[in-house]
Amino acid sequence: MMQGYQRKRRRKVAEINVVPYIDVMLVLLIIFMATAPIISQGVKVDLPQGEAEPLKKDSRPPLVASVTREGQYFLDNGSVQDDRPLMLDELAALVAAELQLDPQRPVVVKGDREVSYDEVIQLMVSLQRAGVPSVGLMTETPEQ
Repeated sequence: MMQGYQRKRRRKVAEINVVPYIDVMLVLLIIFMATAPIISQGVKVDLPQGEAEPLKKDSRPPLVASVTREGQYFLDNGSVQDDRPLMLDELAALVAAELQLDPQRPVVVKGDREVSYDEVIQLMVSLQRAGVPSVGLMTETPEQ
């Protein structure tokens, strides 16, 4: 009698080594954590690429948010200009109310050349929080 040789069948193991994937995920996490504060700190401003063009004659009169050399804020809505200085939150509320009436109305920042950069940025951030989608910067035409 011959005994048959029975071979033991090995069971296949389906495992994936996930250690390299975890390393890649950690590197991506570090990259995103490092770049996220840089991306979210900016204020979006649509600046012209070349020479600035004046607003069209048939366009709506813009809302002009001004900051003076002393750091005082004013709003000119085209019809009634208030001569009293405003706080930033007051100015933002007035701009938000005007934009609810006419959402397509342009908003322009007019800053004195002696004003600090921080004052202009604070004004632009306040306008952004009020819902202004795009802010223009008012300039003077240089004398030639």
